[in-house]
Amino acid sequence: MAYSNITKTAMAEAMKKLMNEKPFSKISVGDICEWCGMNRKTFYYHFKDKYDLVNWIFQTEFLEMLRVQNYNSGWELLSDICKYLYSERGFYTNALQVEGQNSFRDYFAASIGSILPEIMRDQFRTMEDSRYFVEFFTDAIQAAILRWLKSTPVLPPEEFMNRLGSVMNVLKNS
Repeated sequence: MAYSNITKTAMAEAMKKLMNEKPFSKISVGDICEWCGMNRKTFYYHFKDKYDLVNWIFQTEFLEMLRVQNYNSGWELLSDICKYLYSERGFYTNALQVEGQNSFRDYFAASIGSILPEIMRDQFRTMEDSRYFVEFFTDAIQAAILRWLKSTPVLPPEEFMNRLGSVMNVLKNS
């Protein structure tokens, strides 16, 4: 692993640990640097801000893994997304609650929105329908995932997917 990736990974681990302990808004770049024994200059060499670091974590830990998978259905892909988010739920529950410019919430929505057209292309009748469909289901999936991750006790991903599937079947049959 290149030195740059080792440094980024150390910062990512610091951010994940800190986000399991306190809200994103209470974490400073200084906290991240202190936790991993690096200076602010090193942090800013690799990342624009702490939002960029959170997005990098999702990109490298999850989205890159998706590229090597072969999915037979969008449902399998969504299931893997949920399993991954569940395994890191403290971090992602915190990250998905942050709103605003450069937020993970926007990055996550863009990621889901870019995946949906490929998964569900047979569902689209016109280009106009597809844009609406993607926006609607991106918002719906994101809201459902955040509500699920914040619930106490949190359901295992398989149970969440079963419930989500029941909702989809009701929509399809109505």
